[in-house]
This record gives sequence, structure tokens and C-alpha cells, in this order.
Amino acid sequence: MSGADTAEIGEFFSSFGRVSVRRLFGGQGIYADGLCFAFLSEGEYFLKTDDVTRARFEAAGSSPFVFVMRGKPMEMSFWRLPTAAYDDADELRLWATLGLEAARRAAAGKGKGKSKTVLKPTETKIIR
Repeated sequence: MSGADTAEIGEFFSSFGRVSVRRLFGGQGIYADGLCFAFLSEGEYFLKTDDVTRARFEAAGSSPFVFVMRGKPMEMSFWRLPTAAYDDADELRLWATLGLEAARRAAAGKGKGKSKTVLKPTETKIIR
């Protein structure tokens, strides 16, 4: 699914709900309720995790998105979508919901005494 267009991503997440897509990290960020809860990179979906959900992703055999910056591996708080969710709409809805809940908690935590940096996307497309 590398280079999926916004319609393909919208269809993939249709059991979950309406999403929008923006370019992100050389891939595509996937947003619901204005929050980035997932992204697609090189044909793989990654979902937002936090301390509440990370163990569940790990137990499902998932692993974090890692990129290299200045020669050092950097682990992000996005983990691979478990394999079972690619073929089962109920599983996808469950995992996507966990990702969105983690994104909501992260957004709520940013409002506590920290200044908020707003990144403007270069391109946004809404999926219905």
C-alpha cells in the first residue's frame, strides 16, 4: 500500500470513521477529531501509543516506528498496526480507537503549562 492515496486510506479506515490525511514524516499523517492518531509510511500503518496502551501493542507483537537522526535511532510513540487489524474491520476499529485515545491524552497533557506549537500542514485532504 506504499504511496496510498487519500481515498485508499479513507476506505481502509472506513470502519473506524471519518479521517483526514496530511503529509507527515515523508509519509501520510492520519487525523480524526483534529488529532494525528496514525500515519502511513512505506506501506505500513503506525498508531499513536502512550503509557496506557503501549503494553497492549507490545503484547500483540507490534513494534515502534524508529527513524535515524544524526546517526542515532529515535523511537517514536507510534507503533505498527497489529497484523490482524489489516483484514478485520472490528480489529482495526479497536486499534484505531486506542490510537485516537492516546492522541487525546497527549493533547490534553500538552495544555498543562506548556506552550503549544502549531504545525501547518502543506497539504490536507478530508476523507468521508
